[in-house]
Amino acid sequence: MKLVGIVGSNADFSYNHQLLNFIANHFKKLVDIEVLDIKDVPMFNQSNDQTDSAPIQYLNEKILEADGVIIATPEYNHSIPSALQSVIEWLSFKIHPLDGKPVMIVGASYDVQGSSRSQLHLRQILDAPGVNAVVMPGNEFLLGEVHKAFDEDGNLKDAQTTQFLETCIKKFIRFINVVNILDAPEGMKDLSSTEDLYATGSIDTTIQGVDMMADDWVEQAAEATGAVEGNTYVKLDRGILTVNQLNHFLNSMPAELTYADSNNQFLYYNHKFDAEDMLASRRPEQVGYPLAECHPKQAFSSVAWVIQQLRKGKEDVVKTHVPTHGPDKFVVHSYQAIRDEEGNYLGINEYVQDIKPIIDWYLEQTGQQLTGGNVDAVSGATSKVDTVSGATVKE
Repeated sequence: MKLVGIVGSNADFSYNHQLLNFIANHFKKLVDIEVLDIKDVPMFNQSNDQTDSAPIQYLNEKILEADGVIIATPEYNHSIPSALQSVIEWLSFKIHPLDGKPVMIVGASYDVQGSSRSQLHLRQILDAPGVNAVVMPGNEFLLGEVHKAFDEDGNLKDAQTTQFLETCIKKFIRFINVVNILDAPEGMKDLSSTEDLYATGSIDTTIQGVDMMADDWVEQAAEATGAVEGNTYVKLDRGILTVNQLNHFLNSMPAELTYADSNNQFLYYNHKFDAEDMLASRRPEQVGYPLAECHPKQAFSSVAWVIQQLRKGKEDVVKTHVPTHGPDKFVVHSYQAIRDEEGNYLGINEYVQDIKPIIDWYLEQTGQQLTGGNVDAVSGATSKVDTVSGATVKE
């Protein structure tokens, strides 16, 4: 799970920055947290719109890509700093990255009460129209007398404080999952886990005698089955290709492909990119894993729901947009049911694509627009003007 932590102060030294750094480092096995400063964000001025400036767009993109946000606020004059207020105003003026985004509030202050009053004000601000963040209730983390709280290495001195903070972080992770379920397709929230995601059973094609979790599962399974490779020919339904040709063919596909069988075992992906370059990261050693070992536990309900839709024939394809790649991409995960000639469920073909280049090309070729323009009220098509005659042409 990827989070961003926003420092609520533009001071050169900030204990709230130190608090977020501690959270990011100490709990890195739980979550991936990127700490963001607001020093370069200009003060909000509606008459001088800087929404498209680099500092504001940087924050916008990072928040959109994240699963959740942690805001660390100090307390100035019983409220939040003007710099933090200004940032939220920019992020609710023409852009709205916090809309529907799970947010956790923490804070550090010299006062023994921590930042209790500023946190209360921040909750009210984040609930305002135009912001519409989904703030986690309760679990206030109020770090008082902050100038005494950290050791020289930047770690919290008090073990009980660290333990309570860990409890808050874990609850926030669960809170994000709850928000995701509430936003999920109708029926998903009521689904009990009915899928054996650990693939403890077997099917006719399960390769026996090989540990599913072995990093070299492919090599062991190939040896156990005498699998062919190289320039050995394979007869397909309508074609004959060598194994090498099949690999080249599948790796050339304009999508990332993944195959999981009906026993919920991950058997294949087209290995054409390094993991860090993929839209949906895969690692070579994951092939052979049960699906439970390819997903975090908080995603099990979602995974089971998708499989159930396909296994039971409720859907042939389940599509979902994953917005964590930034505004320059529109990444779609499509889960396609694989069936034999009799319609029996054999597994899932997941293909992942950035469809934005396809949409851009289509709009360029047809002259249509996604928004704006002179829209035909009957057909809904967007019109373009013939630049020679001046006539309006319906697409």
